[in-house]
Amino acid sequence: MSDEPLLSVRDLRVGFVTEGGRVQAVDGVSFDLSPGEVLAIVGESGSGKSVTAQSILGLTRSPNARIEGSVRLDGAELLDASEAELRQYRGKRVGMVFQDSLASLNPVYRVGEQIVEAIRAHDPGGRTAARERALELMRLVRLPAADERFQQYPHQLSGGMRQRVMIAIALACDPLLLIADEPTTALDVTIQAQILELMAELQDRSGMAIQLISHNLGVVSEIADDIIVMYAGRIVERAAASELFANPRHPYTIGLIETLPSIEHRVARLPVIAGSVPDPARMFTSGCRFAARCPRAIPACREAEPPLVALAPGHLAACIRAAA
Repeated sequence: MSDEPLLSVRDLRVGFVTEGGRVQAVDGVSFDLSPGEVLAIVGESGSGKSVTAQSILGLTRSPNARIEGSVRLDGAELLDASEAELRQYRGKRVGMVFQDSLASLNPVYRVGEQIVEAIRAHDPGGRTAARERALELMRLVRLPAADERFQQYPHQLSGGMRQRVMIAIALACDPLLLIADEPTTALDVTIQAQILELMAELQDRSGMAIQLISHNLGVVSEIADDIIVMYAGRIVERAAASELFANPRHPYTIGLIETLPSIEHRVARLPVIAGSVPDPARMFTSGCRFAARCPRAIPACREAEPPLVALAPGHLAACIRAAA
């Protein structure tokens, strides 16, 4: 892997002005992603992980959005890029697999034509060449009977097949970075494993970087090099995947790992993290955001928001009791 990051995010803040006030979805997120690395960002719904990913390509831009910080891809600043400039990055430099494949694919176009469209958006070559490339991609993502699937509509494919089509579209222009936002949601565990295995195989073959978004630590455990855990818009822990599972330091991470089912340690009822992610419309003025749900919280946890600090080489956590 290169020493220079492919993607560098610094102090990213994303808020939305609503009738009920400002909703701060992402609040001071920073991380690097190197070429050939697989970085997983995990957390419950409402933690800000998808907004973080979508903001990289300007997909959260709107009149009521307030976006600050820096997002640099291969040295170029994306937050200041125009829409025309961003279109040159979307698909060509960065591919994206969205969470809901049925909603993301156009229901009135055949899936093969949608792959062709993605290719021709950045490649001025003819339609025949684009069709051959589309079929090549469909075979690459292991879609059975590619010629037949090419002619079908999204509703005629299974969830796993649609997700493979989404991956083919994302890979159409050989991107440097693939962002996969909950790519296995609503798929059964067998298909989940197949999709993750496919992504790992494609990453190994092409050397592209992958940013994988998930609410499930178990899903990312086999593919990720590093894992970021987000809570209420902030990063609360980051470490290499092996280190995170062997030695989690933040109480939220510990809680997420404890909720994973285990073959070795079967229990009648899996533990849960009490409560829910706080309302992002609430502006935090002091204290740890997880304190209200934390079994280890002490009065000092509610006095000041803990910074993200290194507890060991490459292992960071935002908790005043992480070293205790």
